[in-house]
Order: sequence, then structure tokens, then C-alpha cells
Amino acid sequence: MSNQYDVIVIGGGPGGYVAAIRCAQLGLKTACVEEWINKQQKPALGGTCLNVGCIPSKALLESSERYEEITHTNAGHGITVTGLEIDVPTMIARKDKIVGQLTSGVAQLFQANGITWLQGRGKLLANKQVEVKGHDGAVNTYSANNIIIATGSVPIELPIARWLDTRIVDSTGALDWEAVPKRLGVIGAGVIGLEMGSVWRRLGADVVVLEAMPDFLAAADRDVAKAAQTQFKKQGLDIRLNSKVSKVDVTDAGIVISYQDAEGEKTLTVDNLIVAVGRKANTAGAIDPASGVAVDERGRVVVDDHCATGVAGIYAIGDCVKGPMLAHKASEEGVTVAERIAGQKPHLNYDAIPWVIYTHPEIAWVGKTEQDLKAAGTEYNVGTFSFAVNGRAKAMDQDNGMIKVLADAKTDRILGVHIVGPMASELIAQGAIAIETESTAEDLARMTFAHPSLSESMHEAMLAVGGRAIHGVNRKRK
Repeated sequence: MSNQYDVIVIGGGPGGYVAAIRCAQLGLKTACVEEWINKQQKPALGGTCLNVGCIPSKALLESSERYEEITHTNAGHGITVTGLEIDVPTMIARKDKIVGQLTSGVAQLFQANGITWLQGRGKLLANKQVEVKGHDGAVNTYSANNIIIATGSVPIELPIARWLDTRIVDSTGALDWEAVPKRLGVIGAGVIGLEMGSVWRRLGADVVVLEAMPDFLAAADRDVAKAAQTQFKKQGLDIRLNSKVSKVDVTDAGIVISYQDAEGEKTLTVDNLIVAVGRKANTAGAIDPASGVAVDERGRVVVDDHCATGVAGIYAIGDCVKGPMLAHKASEEGVTVAERIAGQKPHLNYDAIPWVIYTHPEIAWVGKTEQDLKAAGTEYNVGTFSFAVNGRAKAMDQDNGMIKVLADAKTDRILGVHIVGPMASELIAQGAIAIETESTAEDLARMTFAHPSLSESMHEAMLAVGGRAIHGVNRKRK
């Protein structure tokens, strides 16, 4: 095996493995360093996303949603079930099978594209060298003309709530419980906390989510966040805002969480606790200062708008750099950097990167929020449409939620699209395409959408921007 490459990618997650594949497609001799060991104690590609993040969590969300449909919705369709049982170990095994299929698929793509997989922990050294410490302890050094740092992120552990066997866990631990907790606490009402809290609530756990911030989903548009919060409350997801956790004690009676809210000091006793207060860049020990690559106070690699570090030929992408920690953002950065290394001039529009929370209802947005536009002093028009009057949503028993469109008051260009409702994760792509292509609300309002479909709600929201929604109430223009 040669120790010299055109490109070495450090990290085999959705940013790293995609970057490696694109580099190989462009004719560059490519190697990718990845240290992940899966549940079967075997090396695996895919990073956090495929192994213990995006993919397994969605598998459990799907299973739990099917269970909740049977218990709460199907009777209205004339479908009744007796003797219903939950086999959680089978549910977990299905999740693991899906993970295995996808991670092995990435390995096959590496083989098909001639990419060398360097198994072990990678560390960037000086002079564009990468040290790889294998799982057997052996250390080898490789060199490349270009290096892409894609080390991803890791969960943040709270000093007052250290991981403890299966009782106090991060999102990874919450994916592998083989029994439903009776009382479940979640610290953090972000994406991970809401998704994992939703899984176990659907399966029967009493779930309380403690969030230190006073606003629910502060990054989302306020109208969408409020609509989602209302639905979660109806479902029985107990979300307590402005609740700052000060102490966590493990006792015979359970895990006792001390926190303070507007009313004063309170305690909550649970059987299991998920700590979901965010993630941090996984750069500890991965970058030798002698390499010349700078790291900021939060451990993120310092890069410019093209993901380039201050050292020529060294780039960084994904969760270990600035910007939202989203798998698809990392993948597109990987493609962009690969093409830039090959001499092309790609472009990535960060304003057109969608966010999704896979709860029920789903929450998704792309572009600017209404609070963003107000803060910037941008004049805008608003169009909204409720799923309550969408025929397809009615037929699906998922008619809660809305679509909200924000368009520039002068040019009519779409600046933001925000959704809470059925299949928001799929519908938001229409908003991303509109922003990327600089479409106006009028452009989409003049298009023909299939009937009956959920996408008709997008059409109506675009019509509403101009005050001419057919099936909804038109909001007064700003």
C-alpha cells in the first residue's frame, strides 16, 4: 500500500465518505481514515449519522409511529386490533439491520471507486501528513497533496449528569434500550431531545423534557414553533421551558433531577435520563498544532467560506466547522471541496440548506425566519396555509399544521419556507429549490400541483403571499 495520495479524508461520516467518493470520481487517488467500531465490534463507515444518529433514530421513529397509529388512529378507519404487544428487542434488531445494510453499502462504494480505507484514528500532522493509529495499536504515517478534515461531532456531556450505564445516556444510549422506560427525563428540547423523547413517549413512557431556554425551538420561525409545541402538548409530551437543571442524583427511588424555573426550585424523579444538550466538534487530539491548522475556542476548525483552512491544500467540512450540524450540509461541503481540489469552481448556497425535525408532526424550514427578516429590516410579505383544509392531509389523519412562506416585498423572491405538518421533510425540498433558483412566490403560484396532494398546500401558501389563496384565509400584507 502506497503512503502517498492526492487526497486523504480524515473521517468517514456523511461529509467524509461523500468527499472521498467525489474525489475518486474526479480521478484523484484517495484514502479515507475512519475509526468507527460498530455494535458487532467490527470497523464500519458512515460515522455518527449512519451508525448512531440520523438513520437509526429514523428507524425507531418509524416503528414507534406505526405502533401509535394502531393504538390511537386506526379505529377511526374501521381497523381494530386485539392482543397488541410491543417487542422492543425486535424493533432494535430491525434498526440495527438497516444500519448494517447502509454502512456496508458505503464500504462497497469505496471498493467500487478504488478508495483506500485506512482503519483507525487519524491525526493531522505537519507538512500534510496524517498519522493513523490502527485498532491493533500499529501507527503508520501517510502523506497527501490535499487533506480534508471531516471528524464530525460528539455529544456534550454535562458535569452534573455523567453517563451512567443504561440509566443516564446520550442519544446513542437511547437507541438501544430493550424495554420502555416508565418515567423518562430528557435534558434539552432540541432536535435530538424531541425525536428521542417522541420515540419512547409513543411506546408508552411518561416523558418530561427540560429546556433551559425560555423559547421553544428558538431557531425556528415563531409561528411554526408555536404550532408544533401545541401538538406535542396534546400528544402528552411534557415540555418545560425556562427550566435550568442544577443537579442530578441517582437514588434507589430513581434519578432525581433538581431544576429551577420561574416558580423556583423543583425536582423530578425519572427512571432513565437522556442528556441532549447539543454536540461539539470532534477535534480533540485530531490536529497537531504543528500542522498550522487553527481551531477556535469551541474546538471547530477555522475555515473560510470555501471550507479552506489557513494552510494551503487543507480543508475542513461538516460538524467540525462553523454552521449547522446537519449531515446533508456536510455532504454538500464534501462535494464542493472535492470539486475545488480538482480545479472546478463549485458553489454552495447556505441559505438553501433545509432543517428537519422528524417528530410527529414533522418540522422543517429553509431560508430566513420572520424574526430574521424583522431584525434585518427587510420588507416582506407572508403567505400561510393550513393543512386542516388539505384533502390529502385529511385522508391521512394528519391535518394539523401549516406552511408559511416569506417573500421579499419588492422583488417577490422567496426568502424562507417553514412547515409543520405531514411529510414536511419531503415538502421542504420545494422551498429549497425555490430559494436556490431565486424563484418568486408568483412563479410557484402559477405552477400546477397535483390534486389531491400535500404539495397543494405549498401552492396555496404561495398564492397567499399575493393575497389570493383559494382555499384559505389570506393574511394581511405587510
